[in-house]
Amino acid sequence: MHNKTLVAVAVGLGLITLSACGSTDGGSGSDSKTVTLVSHNSWAVSKKVLKDFEKRSGYKVRVLKDGDAGQAVNKAILTKGNPQGDVFFGVDNTLLSRALDNGLFQPYTAKGLDKVGAAYQLDKGKHRVTPVDYGDICVNYDKAYFSEHRLTPPRSFADLAEPRYKNLLVTENAATSSPGLGFLLGSAARFGDQGWQDYWKKLRANGVKVVDGWDQAYYQEFSGSSEGKKAGGDRPLVVSYASSPPAEVIYAKKRPSTAPTGVATGTCFRQTEFAGLLSNARNPEGAKAFIDFLVSKEFQEDMPLNMFVYPVLRGARVPAEFTAYGPAAKDPETMAPARIAANRDQWVKSWTSLVLK
Repeated sequence: MHNKTLVAVAVGLGLITLSACGSTDGGSGSDSKTVTLVSHNSWAVSKKVLKDFEKRSGYKVRVLKDGDAGQAVNKAILTKGNPQGDVFFGVDNTLLSRALDNGLFQPYTAKGLDKVGAAYQLDKGKHRVTPVDYGDICVNYDKAYFSEHRLTPPRSFADLAEPRYKNLLVTENAATSSPGLGFLLGSAARFGDQGWQDYWKKLRANGVKVVDGWDQAYYQEFSGSSEGKKAGGDRPLVVSYASSPPAEVIYAKKRPSTAPTGVATGTCFRQTEFAGLLSNARNPEGAKAFIDFLVSKEFQEDMPLNMFVYPVLRGARVPAEFTAYGPAAKDPETMAPARIAANRDQWVKSWTSLVLK
């Protein structure tokens, strides 16, 4: 997030701006002891954890944050003959086929991959990308609003189209935003190739508001976020992440006992983020060491409170406050990468015609 209209995190929630050690200038340089990471703006790691890697491996890490995830992927594809760095982190399952079809990565089997859940290994057998984290794109709701209006919060995709939730939902543009795209894919997974269009017609008739990206939706339009309150946001429903409530608690000036926001658990779509060794990387050995680091227990356990995503490593501990306020969805919608690849562009085009025109 942080000006990241096409992410994720992801991932993560973006209420923090921790940046990695090392410079953030471009170019991987000719120094064989420097490894350059190219990522989206929400990359974050604790300084101590990164310094431990640098000390142990002998490599200095340079971080190049390259805008939102979509921008970063597209730029990496355009520069793949002379890449900006050695490792790319932040391509997710909604955009994975675009990166793979364009030959962005070269194969590498990370050390420790056998301890990563099989469900996240979406390029199994080829190992062009390594899974690093996962999270759930879900509708969040403003608890105070629903309490004051004596209204039960929505629980499912279908609920959102009901008249009692008219003019309450804000979502991101599926053509420009990763959570927006994830929400579209979730609806397609839920209602099928044909049914999702009828569903969005109902949402449009029910007053759904569409903005360009997550920052605007969550920080300006959503009445449940601390920033949204300050900005006068008047939409008590927003497409965000299952991990947004714990961030609202952890980064509040005065920590509340419960999260001010909740998650409509029947609206979730599972998002997985990957790292890969860039084709034509100047320092492939450094890149391999860094990818190994990304699936190490040290990094995986450091990651939740930095990027507000879940570790893919089996047995990696998740902080208590993270799980208390933002448990992962029990039964999120998912979609096979091949189905996303076959339909994504046409679905986005149809969605744009249905919802924005």
